[in-house]
Amino acid sequence: MPKTISTTDVPHTYTLYCPALSTSPRIARTFIATVLRSQALDHLNEAATLCTSELVTNAVVHARGPGATLELAIEATYVRVEVRDSDDRPPVLREGYDAESGRGLWLVDALSEGRWGVEPGETGGGKAVWFELRTCGGMEAALKRGEAQG
Repeated sequence: MPKTISTTDVPHTYTLYCPALSTSPRIARTFIATVLRSQALDHLNEAATLCTSELVTNAVVHARGPGATLELAIEATYVRVEVRDSDDRPPVLREGYDAESGRGLWLVDALSEGRWGVEPGETGGGKAVWFELRTCGGMEAALKRGEAQG
């Protein structure tokens, strides 16, 4: 039986390994949507899945390495998604873009209201690209209603 979370249970995280395969962005979107839905944060699904798809796509297409690790952290007032890979090169927010590429980080920047960035990898190099979305009271309201599930 699912456990109803309380304010003492926040923050908590979910992790997914994304191999360098063309299916990883789709699987990552489904993962994020499922977790957010289970936490009564459905209103974040569109922005969160689009931003996640962009970061995972960048990691599996452009980063050198076997894949990336996706981490979703749910806090009381925001959610944070990090995509870690083994490539030290940071992503580039280009001046312009064409019809085929270059829009990803612009979308992440717009949808996260500028709450995104890049951090150096922990040990052994690499990087973590992250974004945050405010819950706008969604988690607090769900906790009060007893709707958020663990």
